[in-house]
Amino acid sequence: MIETVSVKSAPSRPPRRSAPTISDVAKLAGVSVMTVSRVVNNGKHVREAKREAVNAAIAALNYAPNLAARSLAGAGQVRIGLLHSNPSAGFLSELLIGSLDQAGRDNVQIVVEKCEVGDHEAEVARHLIDGRIDGVILPPPLCEAPALLALFAEARVPAVSVATSLPPSDVLSIRVNDREAAAVMTRHIMSLGHRRIGFIAGDPTLSASAQRAQGYREALEEAGIPVDPALIVDGLFTYRSGLDAAELLLELDEPPTAIFSSNDDMAAATVAVAHRRGLDVPGDLTVCGFDDTALSTAIWPELTTIHQPIADMARAAVELLVGIVRRQSGDESVATDRVLDYILVRRQSDAAPRQRPRAIPMALELNFAGGMRSAKAVALGLKPNHLVEVGQLP
Repeated sequence: MIETVSVKSAPSRPPRRSAPTISDVAKLAGVSVMTVSRVVNNGKHVREAKREAVNAAIAALNYAPNLAARSLAGAGQVRIGLLHSNPSAGFLSELLIGSLDQAGRDNVQIVVEKCEVGDHEAEVARHLIDGRIDGVILPPPLCEAPALLALFAEARVPAVSVATSLPPSDVLSIRVNDREAAAVMTRHIMSLGHRRIGFIAGDPTLSASAQRAQGYREALEEAGIPVDPALIVDGLFTYRSGLDAAELLLELDEPPTAIFSSNDDMAAATVAVAHRRGLDVPGDLTVCGFDDTALSTAIWPELTTIHQPIADMARAAVELLVGIVRRQSGDESVATDRVLDYILVRRQSDAAPRQRPRAIPMALELNFAGGMRSAKAVALGLKPNHLVEVGQLP
């Protein structure tokens, strides 16, 4: 049985700071919290001098880790927290589907909570910790929030970062190779004959955004095509930011013949901007995305995109945490970084660049506020809201 709990306004328990914490031990020993955790769990790969310093600090502070609650987890139901703050509804939906599916298989409970980066992170994390969760899943952008990772490490709650592109060596992670996947998509677009390819990057604070942009650049350089900075525009992985970015690219004096967006939300926005401008996709503009969420097949034309197995990543995260908590996997045998396969899914939004002048639409309403430059309308002698029939344009 699956039980999903959405925790929003339950009062926090009063802080209990009388007993020494793992952070106190780390500070006294002059090591990281992760090192203390490894020593307490008899982990390997800890220098003897550091191990002795940690043991001395534990003795000096009379630190006693509470292992009772963790040991009981193997005999009862496991509770896994899922913190989310992702602007993409499609990404979050896939993540929840995968998490709940695996939770049903493993008979574990998923506790879902929203947590904005920089907004009461510690309070939300402590709420889950006080609720005795046994592990936590952190999708973007929380997967790269150092404060959250440190809090869960201090509480000895295993955390899995999902879809982080460059995870630290001491963080459990499930991901794809973003740089390689973006390079593969860029090469595919070039194979169609495109040479002027726009790129809409994601949130500049996330490693996945940087890695996808790097893959785009590397593919162009590999083909001997100079990287034009004007063709790279930052987005935020949101539909709204995709609209703004696509407008900037298509306003260029020499606009791109193809646009590759860092996720499907921004790619869908690009298609909308193209249609608003009277452009045919893919006849006049090839548009490609990344993620392969439900949105990629909910618009017309359906998107060519990189399939990132979001649901499978969530399943793997739940499975990994359950294995740790139930001791199905020993501490030393748990892979700290799992890289899953991606797939380039070709649909109807890509084609070779048009080799002839663009055909005039059967009817095009020109509205100065709707995207067409007034200078062009004036040059054609047209008035606002004028309906142009085939053959009327010179």
